[in-house]
Amino acid sequence: MKTLTLHRLDLGSEAQAADCLTSIDPRSALLTATDLSATRGDGVFETVVVVDGVPQALDAHLDRFERSAAMLDLPAPRRDLWRLAVLAAADELREHTARGAVKFVMSRGDEAGEAAVPVPTGWAIGFAPDSRPGGTTPEVDVVLLDRGYRHDVAQTSPWLLQGAKTLSYAVNMAALREARRRGAQDVIFVSSDGYVLEGPNSTVIARIGGVYVTPPAELGVLPGTTQADVFSALSSGGDPVETRVIDVAELRAADAVWLCSSTRGAAPVRSLDGTPVPVDANATDRMNDALNERTA
Repeated sequence: MKTLTLHRLDLGSEAQAADCLTSIDPRSALLTATDLSATRGDGVFETVVVVDGVPQALDAHLDRFERSAAMLDLPAPRRDLWRLAVLAAADELREHTARGAVKFVMSRGDEAGEAAVPVPTGWAIGFAPDSRPGGTTPEVDVVLLDRGYRHDVAQTSPWLLQGAKTLSYAVNMAALREARRRGAQDVIFVSSDGYVLEGPNSTVIARIGGVYVTPPAELGVLPGTTQADVFSALSSGGDPVETRVIDVAELRAADAVWLCSSTRGAAPVRSLDGTPVPVDANATDRMNDALNERTA
């Protein structure tokens, strides 16, 4: 990934949104050494794909950003300010790349600051994701890893923050390293009682008996903005879609499986734990064509 733009947000000001946004050099220092995003991973973020300067599914990402902030007891994000930051970064990306992304982040703030309660720190980064070989979405080999929780953990233990998009990504990154040790590129987490959850940075779609299925948010998975747009496109084209629990045996027997994320689109899974999975190139193309045709 190559960082191309950086905007700092003044989240402690009540001024108009335009006056709370500062463009800075992407190589400049942004955080103090005592910012809680750096010391404790205490914050939330979203990543929006940008096509020809237009951020995709921005409202859905802002909705999820607000939801994550509420789950962490962070101040409610000023939607006008965050929207302006994303749009500014996206517009600047237009001159650098046809396909980029904007990551926007809110930290709880500087724990050593002068305020009795830390003022949140906010920023938006415009960047060029790693390019796809030949412009296509690569097929991925996936391993199943136990997340260590039951499928109902979001209801029994909400303080574990399952379903919030937080900066605490150490476990997700460890899972991806484990996948590489096993000769794979990605992971699908499963619950300790045998249900499919999500990837470290993706949502799962499986075609089971001709129906496209994804796990529900009630399982503590992050509601997928890309998955939602894929389902909308599939449904419009007459394909059946369903949100429900999927057990591991169903996943292993699926007609096809995809991992969906903002920057990658719909990536087809070609193996699970070393066992080949059918790849439907036509369905994959239809999904990604629909994603690329979005205008907002």
